Amino acid sequence: MPTLVHEFAWPDRVVVGTVGVPGQRTFYLQVRAAKKLVSIALEKQQSALLAEKIDEILDQLMTVEGNRYSVPASTPIELVDNDPLEPVEEEFRAGAMSLGWDPTTAQVVLEAHRIVDMDTENDIDLEFSDDEAASSEMLLVRMPVGTARAFAKRTREIVAAGRPMCPLCGYPIDPEGHTCTIPEL
Repeated sequence: MPTLVHEFAWPDRVVVGTVGVPGQRTFYLQVRAAKKLVSIALEKQQSALLAEKIDEILDQLMTVEGNRYSVPASTPIELVDNDPLEPVEEEFRAGAMSLGWDPTTAQVVLEAHRIVDMDTENDIDLEFSDDEAASSEMLLVRMPVGTARAFAKRTREIVAAGRPMCPLCGYPIDPEGHTCTIPEL
């Protein structure tokens, strides 16, 4: 089975956003180049870890002698994107993800692979291994360093915009109320 790759080499926009109210939000990674738009669903934890790891890569690259990749220490103001998601048509839900660095183009490389639905796994032709079936669709995004820094900043803000945490038990507080279950000492 050939892999369907949604590839973006120099995207016009790459953001994480949500649909729904806090506590019931669905996270999406959305990428656009000209008229091509792809949205994939993510877990909140995937979004948070993605932002953290992108910042780690960029921070490490800043330590390279002379910062030859011109990695910004903070988000360039002209790259701040606080606009809502464009209309979402989910391509797939992300499972395995990977990050890398391409020194030839000075870009952070993000790969997100379609998660295999356990209900349909039995319908997959047995001629293919599980790895081949799992990689039948993927998103490949190459982000310049400034765009990557802006992406990480926005993603952290989106993740933090959820329900407030209870200062006593650490669990989220729902709008309908909260029954705090403080662990016994």
